[in-house]
This record gives sequence, C-alpha cells and structure tokens, in this order.
Amino acid sequence: MRASWCGRTRVQTGGVDRTELARALRRSRDRLQPDDVGLPVGDRRRVPGLRREEVAALAGISVDYVVRLEQARGPQPSVSVLGALARALQLSDAERSELFALADAPEPHPGRISVTVRASVRRLLDRLADLPGMVISAKGDVLAWNAMAAALLGDWSRYPARERNIIWLRFLGESGRVVLTPEQRDASDRHSVATLRTAMAHYPDDPDLRRLVADLRAGSQRFESLWAEAPADAWLSHTKTVRHPDLGLVTLDCESLTVPDSGQTLIVYSAEPGTEAAEQLDLLRVIGTQRMGLIASSPR
Repeated sequence: MRASWCGRTRVQTGGVDRTELARALRRSRDRLQPDDVGLPVGDRRRVPGLRREEVAALAGISVDYVVRLEQARGPQPSVSVLGALARALQLSDAERSELFALADAPEPHPGRISVTVRASVRRLLDRLADLPGMVISAKGDVLAWNAMAAALLGDWSRYPARERNIIWLRFLGESGRVVLTPEQRDASDRHSVATLRTAMAHYPDDPDLRRLVADLRAGSQRFESLWAEAPADAWLSHTKTVRHPDLGLVTLDCESLTVPDSGQTLIVYSAEPGTEAAEQLDLLRVIGTQRMGLIASSPR
C-alpha cells in the first residue's frame, strides 16, 4: 500500500512509502539534540541534531540500516525496529502512529507492553539534573535514562536493545555495578521473577514478553526454578549499593514511581542531605560531566 497526501488527509494506496518514511526519520533526528537523550554535545558536530550512529546505538540497530532507511532504499522495517526507532527519536503518539502507517506496519495494540515514554515523562526525567533516574517498562526494559544515571550505572546505550533489560542482564548477562549480599541477591532475584509474573498477568498476548520469559527459562536454571514458585508482584522502593569505579561504594535510596496508564516505572536514586552518599552524588555530577566532556572532545 503506497501512501499519498491529499491536502491534510493521508490516503493509503499500497506498500511502504519509503520516501515519506525517510523524511520522517530525518526530520525527527534533526529535531533532537544530544543532551535530549543524555549524550555529550561536543564541539565538532556537523549535523543539526543527532548523528545516525547515535540513533542506531539508541535504537539497538545497525548504522547501515538507519542509513538505508533514511535514503529510502531500505527494507520494510519490522514492528520491533519501528518501536525501537520511535523510542530513540522520542516520537509523540501521533508521530509514532504516522511512522507505523508510513511503514505499512500494524501499530502494537493496547494489549502489548508500552515501550514509548511520553514526552511529559521525558521532560520530568530531564529535570532531574541532580539525581540519577531512568524509566523501566513493565517487563524491565530500560527505556530512558538521564546523564546522572549513566554516570552512576554506566551508559545503557552500549547494550543492544534486546539486552537493555535489567531482568535479562540479571540472569543472562553482566552483573553490573550493583553490589548485593547473598540474601539481597536472593530477594532481588525473586522480586524480578515476580515482576515478570505480574506483566504476564496484565499482558498475556505480548509476544516480546513471552519471548523474554522463554529465553530466561531456557537459559537460566535459577530463573526456571523461581518461575515455578514466585508470586506476582510489582517494583518496590528500597536502598541500593553501587560500586562506582571512581567513588567506591555508594548506597542510595531507590524510589520506584508508577507512571499512570503505561505500566512503566520511573526509578530515582537519592540520598539524605548532609550524608556521605549525598556528597558522593555531588561528586558524581562533577565526574560525570567531566567524563562526558572528554568523550565529546575526542576525535571521531
């Protein structure tokens, strides 16, 4: 079904409209600034917005794929690729719907887990300049994070999109910087499994969720054993200790705030004023800014 426009009304006539899809992707990329997505700005940029390499990293797809789509010569993108691009480019609901329509692809129905962070939530996350924060989907996908979260926990964009999931990483990937006692790890493992049980109850037809659970059950004996016994539960607030490469052990309060009508959770790390942890957060802001400045000024 090709897409054409009559005045303000869009008419579907068959196939992927590669030309308009390419324009929409370039327009959305040019609109974003690096600091909108937690990336360093630098002083050697030749493009008005994000680089194609940056969009590819955020979406978890190859740079060549982004280039071909923007040059109107790529294949029909899959639903998962379109969703990843919509997240990376911070599209509004209307822009996301247009992207799926131009690609002649079915937009995920309400029974699927939302992986699009609302613009208002992104603005809130960006305003948390003094505190690490990130947005998690109902099945543990890390959908958005601010610069402080990257400074504390590491840059999430280094992971492929499939692995950018805190539960997948817990059972099948890297251990990360979080430090847990054996008792805390057991409780955290059980809670992670219980979270996915809750997601399965709310989104039983979500194919990505079912695939994630199947991969975890097949790849982790620990997950498989807990899956048989863990009840459903939601994300909880708690304290978390992080082993930072420059600051050592940092113990912070970790608050989980529900984002209404999305199944998403905003996680914010903080410390009581006047404590050692609060001083470490102050240092983290300086160290994180300096490190991002070094990255931005390095040759590309």
